[in-house]
Amino acid sequence: MTKSFDETDALRSMPVMNIAVAILGATGYTGAELIRLIESHPHFEVKHLAAHSQAGKLAGDVLPGCAGKVAAMRLATADDALPENVELVFTALPHGAAATSVFAALEAGKKVVDLSADFRHKSHDIYQAAYGASHPHPELFEEAVYGLTEFARADVAKARLIANPGCYPTSTLLPLVPLLNAELIDTSTIIVDSKSGTSGAGRSAKTDLLYCEINESVKAYGLPRHRHAWEMEEWALGFGHQSITVRFVPHILPMNRGMLTTLHLNGASTHSWHEILTDQFADEPFVKVLPEGRLPSTAGISGSNRCDIGVAALSDSEAVIVSCIDNLLKGAAGQALQNANLMFGFDETAGLATHALWP
Repeated sequence: MTKSFDETDALRSMPVMNIAVAILGATGYTGAELIRLIESHPHFEVKHLAAHSQAGKLAGDVLPGCAGKVAAMRLATADDALPENVELVFTALPHGAAATSVFAALEAGKKVVDLSADFRHKSHDIYQAAYGASHPHPELFEEAVYGLTEFARADVAKARLIANPGCYPTSTLLPLVPLLNAELIDTSTIIVDSKSGTSGAGRSAKTDLLYCEINESVKAYGLPRHRHAWEMEEWALGFGHQSITVRFVPHILPMNRGMLTTLHLNGASTHSWHEILTDQFADEPFVKVLPEGRLPSTAGISGSNRCDIGVAALSDSEAVIVSCIDNLLKGAAGQALQNANLMFGFDETAGLATHALWP
């Protein structure tokens, strides 16, 4: 259930000035979403944009959806010094490249929300297993707060470094954690089947994402073990207090955005699971458990920061749970802004939509 925190409530009652924001990796899909969201935010203001490969160009020349003051901003490189007045930095850089920029921003006294995978793990060994490389700043692992907001509000509100969760883990952990805490799941047989729009693969040119390659096609990828499986397992233990092994298979669909995750679960009293999830998320602004008999769709959450959850009990010991998010919003930029709001004592819903684009 949503909890209130006295310190955050006190900060919300104080008069606020606009917080100057920097976005590193501003010309990717996630960076572009951050710009769009912050442009209508009541307290944050974009003051610095960086995009290594596009440095020197105007933002409006690289981002078709950009307009106004931001469109006239000239892009810096991720290595350029941050302006002194910037208080908040979003790093939407590839994993491996983000860590150095995060370290520099923290050294400069900024708060950081990192949308890469560089600080999502607490163990260097796990990070290396998942990403196949050593980490340049493992000393920051302990400080970084894994920002699955609904389960980490108190820590997020006090943090200076947020590790924003991956999109697949977000869609998986939101429905899974409450059931783990209720000790109703057989943790030896957790199957996670996920499908994502192509924006989840980023904006870089890739042959397998060309129109003729992806259109009229669905394909699995990341096997035998996708890197997000480690993230799911680590934070199922962190928030759900049970060690699990997931069988995770992601798929890519020929649509721009949206993610649908189907969890195949065995356990006890599955007919009570809908009630458990409904009670858990009753007061959550961005998690909606659908009425019994209804399952979510990507069209129902597109353009919103919502996660919709549906439950289908197949028997008293077997159930299917379907979870939908917009991979660019609740799976990335929206959740990042939700966390940033808490870091600065603002209402966590500021600048974020609960209603989807329809049609």
